[in-house]
Amino acid sequence: MDEFTTILCHARRFKSAVKELTVEQLEDVRSKLDKIIEVRALEYEKMHKKEAERLLKIKKYQEMLAADGIEPDELQAQPVKKKVKRTPLPPKYAIVNDAGERITWTGQGRMPNVFKSRIAQGENIEKYLI
Repeated sequence: MDEFTTILCHARRFKSAVKELTVEQLEDVRSKLDKIIEVRALEYEKMHKKEAERLLKIKKYQEMLAADGIEPDELQAQPVKKKVKRTPLPPKYAIVNDAGERITWTGQGRMPNVFKSRIAQGENIEKYLI
């Protein structure tokens, strides 16, 4: 709590804080506090009324569901089953590039550049079958 709220909520500290105010000033403070309290009470009442209306609607919908034989649990979306990731395919082709690295390819997806260049040179892809 900040210092103002602490003083306002403690009787002795509040009394010592306002001891230099005149009666007219205290009356003015009281009227302002009364207005604030009134507004706050109206807001609370509105909020309470809205909540009561909401609960009434919920009860009404529950009764409608019960009359139709539907359980409230059925309204919730069923969890989406995650797709099981398939196991990667074993490589079907292998080639050793100029740097001495072994490059493999399953035969699906984009063809690695090493394979493209060798096929462009006229070599047969079947030569690189594993």
